[in-house]
Amino acid sequence: MSFTVFLGNLPVWVTADDIKGWLAAEDLVADSIKVIRNHETQESKGFAFVEAPTSDEMQAIIRRFDRAPLEDRLLRANPAQPTKGKGNGGGKAIAPTAAPGAGDRSARRRRPKSKDNPKSAFATELAKAL
Repeated sequence: MSFTVFLGNLPVWVTADDIKGWLAAEDLVADSIKVIRNHETQESKGFAFVEAPTSDEMQAIIRRFDRAPLEDRLLRANPAQPTKGKGNGGGKAIAPTAAPGAGDRSARRRRPKSKDNPKSAFATELAKAL
């Protein structure tokens, strides 16, 4: 059984070592920590998965970090949900899903922006300047 915590709304500078340090300061334990990064830029996507050794430890991590302030934001900590689709059953975790109509843009597919075909007058002028 997996005891994975989704830790979201992280600033882009947060690393797995930062999270490990926060957990140690609170006497909390994690088997593994994975900060999710953009494959191309290696910049953090603002969330991580923390694998806890037990259900009790998972709940303690969630209680400590859910809605905890960091810089100008509140962190989110929830039990991660198993991946859906293609029946892989691989046990991988995904971020909790937003309620319908909640405006979660991260779940929407985005079309790549074309440098040759700007969408606005501002973009056209910017492309000319560059």
